[in-house]
Amino acid sequence: MDTSSELSSVFSARATETDRGTYVIEVPRREIEAGAVEPGGTYRVALLGGDGKRKTAPDRPQPPVEPGEIRYVEIEDLGQQGDGIARVERGYVIIVPGTAVGDRVKIEIADVEPNFAVGELVDPDP
Repeated sequence: MDTSSELSSVFSARATETDRGTYVIEVPRREIEAGAVEPGGTYRVALLGGDGKRKTAPDRPQPPVEPGEIRYVEIEDLGQQGDGIARVERGYVIIVPGTAVGDRVKIEIADVEPNFAVGELVDPDP
């Protein structure tokens, strides 16, 4: 999967039906606080695998993590948006918002893609 250089945020969310027959996807507060999303703003949205199942080609190696998995990682780098970057088996990247280089943190894997995963901070001092 190719991602645009315009990608500013990645998070998991559930679509909820309103009483008007439309659907709402809730944006986590951390995305507002980080400046990735502004209330009232208009955004292009990309949808990645709504059923929670991995969508990788059978001839490609599977990601070494699964949604819901708990991991202890060390933040090695920062991404362009300031999110922490950890690397695990085979150099697989886990993006961890709200962390800094050198942090050793406990995370829960929230979203898994073929080339990266997003982890949510569970405990900043494991």
